[in-house]
Amino acid sequence: MTYTAPTAEQRFVLDTIADLPGLAVLPGFDGATPDMVDAILGEAAKLSANDFAPLNGPGDKAGARLANDVVTLPPGFADAYARYVEGGWAGLGAKPVFGGQGLPFVVACAVQEQLTSANMAFSLCMMLSQGAIEALQGHASLELQETYLTRLITGEWTGTMNLTEPQAGSDVGALRTRATVHADGTYRLEGSKIYITWGEHDCAANIVHLVLARLPDAPPGTKGLSLFLAPKFLPDANGDFTVRNDLRAVGLERKLGIHASPTCTMAFGEHDQCIAFLVGAEGGGMRGMFTMMNHARINVGLQGVAIAERSYQGALAFARDRVQSAKFGAGGAPVRIIEHADVRRMLMTMKATTEAARALTYFTAAAVDRAHAANEAANDAVPDAAAAGRADLLTPVTKAWCTDSGVEMASLGIQVFGGMGFVEETGAAQHLRDARIAPIYEGTNGIQALDLVGRKLGMDGGAHWRTLFAEIRQDIRDLPPRGDLAMLKPYLDDALAALESATVWLTGNRDAAALTDTAAGATPYLRMFGITVGGWLLARQAVAASERIARGEGDAAFLRAKIVTARFFAEQIVPQATALLGPVTRGADLLFAIPEAGLAA
Repeated sequence: MTYTAPTAEQRFVLDTIADLPGLAVLPGFDGATPDMVDAILGEAAKLSANDFAPLNGPGDKAGARLANDVVTLPPGFADAYARYVEGGWAGLGAKPVFGGQGLPFVVACAVQEQLTSANMAFSLCMMLSQGAIEALQGHASLELQETYLTRLITGEWTGTMNLTEPQAGSDVGALRTRATVHADGTYRLEGSKIYITWGEHDCAANIVHLVLARLPDAPPGTKGLSLFLAPKFLPDANGDFTVRNDLRAVGLERKLGIHASPTCTMAFGEHDQCIAFLVGAEGGGMRGMFTMMNHARINVGLQGVAIAERSYQGALAFARDRVQSAKFGAGGAPVRIIEHADVRRMLMTMKATTEAARALTYFTAAAVDRAHAANEAANDAVPDAAAAGRADLLTPVTKAWCTDSGVEMASLGIQVFGGMGFVEETGAAQHLRDARIAPIYEGTNGIQALDLVGRKLGMDGGAHWRTLFAEIRQDIRDLPPRGDLAMLKPYLDDALAALESATVWLTGNRDAAALTDTAAGATPYLRMFGITVGGWLLARQAVAASERIARGEGDAAFLRAKIVTARFFAEQIVPQATALLGPVTRGADLLFAIPEAGLAA
């Protein structure tokens, strides 16, 4: 199946939702000119279509293979990665002082979306490296940055995140991997990690592992964790990285999807010689890891967008060609299935949901950019408290709602294909298999929902959700009184009212007895939040499209479709948010009404 990057759509969302023109005037982002961004999206589209997408199906069939401590990727992957490095794509959002291009994170997200749509399994290598870059930029010593960060930014080396252990999945505080300090200031690691994405491979010359471990006298729980850098290869006497470190992949998972992404079990220090370097302060591991994880969570939300887009493109192409049955009630000759109302419903659901999820992801990424916009004079970060709070609030929603949507749209894509979608050769089934991991890793979506209601809503006394809701309400009020845009009003009004009621109810449940009720409502609440914000952002796009049409700017058909898509989402999908008020606020009694033993009956 082919893939064509939706560059016009991406560019529109960058302008109208991320406010790229506004980002470009912030210190440090002056390189994000319209011509530069257009060139980046255009060249990335070629890389995605010509180098990454053709490897997607073959990579799924062949998978990654482990033999003699070496993981081999399917044919073509190493060459495609070399072209990625040659193009300088790894350093798009990295700081110029270390060799990066210093572009906004949201622009890097647009490129990452293309790579992920083209080949999700392959794109995970880039995503983890980008997270490692963020962690080292924010927490590593200058010496580590000069040695390791610069090569990650060129793409010459890749990075990983080593967190999960067999006995400690989501419970990070239960990690047992140990670190001991040596007289020369280095550390020795001993332990094992599981589910390490791209933990071993043959595409890059070195792999930089970021590992959470516990020092001997560290306190229990997450406060006792420190972050370490353990490279696959260490420098020899000449400074060349040829000395094999005492770490290796001892297993490779057989998975439902992302077969070409090597998911490794890693062993550190089997011979007590795994040399590692401390990143940040002792006991500060969670701070560094969360820098990496929050970056990754937005990019995982982006995976939902990317898979939804790829699934939609395949379903649309099939629906345009497949001839089956006459129109309902009309008789006559069979027609292309795109002419059937139910198929149109499915395609419009895919299109509208994908565009809403993309808007939410770019909106969140742009908030991250505003929170960390560089102070050019001081060459340091100037945190924007409001933007940082918005990014924190929306990150769990972006990760969870967009990945759930990716799974749902990939499933709907198979439905458009019918029986042929259930057959592997069409490629539609692979998208669903690949998409299914995204709601699980980087913090399950249930954990994201608990984070939203348990931590993010209460930040700064609820200032961030109140400000966001006020902004949404004002935009609804500003919609014109007549025409297509006016049709959005009642649906968005109802959804926002329900969301606000649910938020007030959840934030009021602070005594111990009510916390179970809060937990019970967390997942439907996050879905309500995602749908409502998605509908609002599509409305913003519709308003911008209407204004451009009035000025005679742009592609009229594209802009008109934006307005229709916003209406479809508002009328067909946003009412789901309103209906979720009951499930959010009904409490946990029914969840526990059947005794545990009775669940098996």
